[in-house]
Amino acid sequence: MAVVDIPGSKSITARALFLAAAADGVTTLVRPLRSDDTEGFVEGLTRLGYRVGRTPDTWQIDGRPEGPSVTEADVYCRDGATTARFLPTLAATGRGTYRFDASAQMRRRPLLPLSRALRDLGVDLRHEETEGHHPLTVRASGVEGGEVTLDAGQSSQYLTALLLLGPLTRKGLRIKVTDLVSAPYVEITLAMMRAFGVEVGRDGDVFVVPPGGYRATTYAIEPDASTASYVFAAAAVTGGEVTVPGLGAGALQGDLDFVDVLGRMGAQVTVGAESTTVRGTSELRGLTVNMRDISDTMSTLAAIAPFASGPVRIEDVANTRVKECDRLEACAENLRRLGVEAETGPDWIEIHPGTPVTSGAEIKTYGDHRIVMSFAVTGLRVPGVSFDDPGCVRKTFPGFHEAFGELRAKLPS
Repeated sequence: MAVVDIPGSKSITARALFLAAAADGVTTLVRPLRSDDTEGFVEGLTRLGYRVGRTPDTWQIDGRPEGPSVTEADVYCRDGATTARFLPTLAATGRGTYRFDASAQMRRRPLLPLSRALRDLGVDLRHEETEGHHPLTVRASGVEGGEVTLDAGQSSQYLTALLLLGPLTRKGLRIKVTDLVSAPYVEITLAMMRAFGVEVGRDGDVFVVPPGGYRATTYAIEPDASTASYVFAAAAVTGGEVTVPGLGAGALQGDLDFVDVLGRMGAQVTVGAESTTVRGTSELRGLTVNMRDISDTMSTLAAIAPFASGPVRIEDVANTRVKECDRLEACAENLRRLGVEAETGPDWIEIHPGTPVTSGAEIKTYGDHRIVMSFAVTGLRVPGVSFDDPGCVRKTFPGFHEAFGELRAKLPS
């Protein structure tokens, strides 16, 4: 059995950084994820005037409930979607002019539903080049609060940004959501807000966030469940056994439900109080599965689908087309490069069984960390798989290739 230590959750680390910056007092984050995305978030906070102290295992943030300590800042959000969406929202609580830009990849990703909601709340937010995309400028004077309607059909991060903002407004927020993808990520947000002293009310599609701010705390970051999907899938396709400590029955992250998909396909899954174990068996069955709520693991399933005994159809994942790349088409194209039949529709992909016949194929990554990590799992069964940009894993897991190499040595060949 291989025991794999997974780095901290990117989603939880980003939320914790916002909450710590907004809280009254000094917050200590234990075992935060150190990656390009989270380092970019910390850099953005520093540019906005927040103090962040770092030791090998912790980050300490001096909170400022009144918003940034500087009146002017230019923030580069790199490739980070949470950075690019959360930091302008945080900046709106201050007093000053704050400009945000991002990488070419992040500039292509949508922001308009959040921008519209912030404008409806009175925030002076202007996109400089293309409406609904970076770069943008926020001329902040605090946020009064009130009622707002939000379309969260492209990303749950829009709703998370407004929820996190709510306690920093003068009147609180009442948010009506007209559509929502990746709902478990919102549950993460609500649980973390609770840990920082804020209880959000909910009535169906309406979220009620009280004013009053956050209180500082010490917060431990659990391992990243999306990243864990790759090692769990590795066990399923090789017949090996992998345990991930720190992700158990009480985990916040919905992406741990990926192991339930592996269980439906024939793997043996044990979710304990403090860890989860997946053991591969002699069969990996095909299935049809709705992955709307765990869409970040769609590419993981697509990458192991060729080894199933029947077709694998993944449905209701239209939002994966507006991630770091169009992941539906990226998965289909790379499967075809490996000699596997794959079809796509507006919100689905169907992959037909058959061991990949092409060895030595180069995977086209589109600079997307999840494409690399997913097809690394395929490479456990297909000789010679390589990547045109293997280094893009630094976004969430800089040491992925080394860690996966160590895991590979412990799995059946």
